[in-house]
Amino acid sequence: MLARLLLGVLNKLQVVEKLAESRPMRRAAQITAYAITKAQMAGRDASERAMRSQTLRQVREEAGRVPRDLGEVGSRLKRVRETFVNEVKEGWKDGSRQIKK
Repeated sequence: MLARLLLGVLNKLQVVEKLAESRPMRRAAQITAYAITKAQMAGRDASERAMRSQTLRQVREEAGRVPRDLGEVGSRLKRVRETFVNEVKEGWKDGSRQIKK
């Protein structure tokens, strides 16, 4: 019953316009727009870092090579792992610095 009443009220153009003009609704819209913009920027930054990533480059290179033996595979994986761990540590430090700001 309450849902039907709410739906009926919100389908009236005048009520929606009045709500849209209210300060709380405008503020909620501003906060939502800010959050979306901030998330988009963070996503772009993360994707750019991933594309510049040394780990990603190494994985691409290693995937294109055919190993001669299992020992070679192990050493390649070890190098990729070390690069990945270093990049995660650097990212963690960068994130900590940004949070402190």
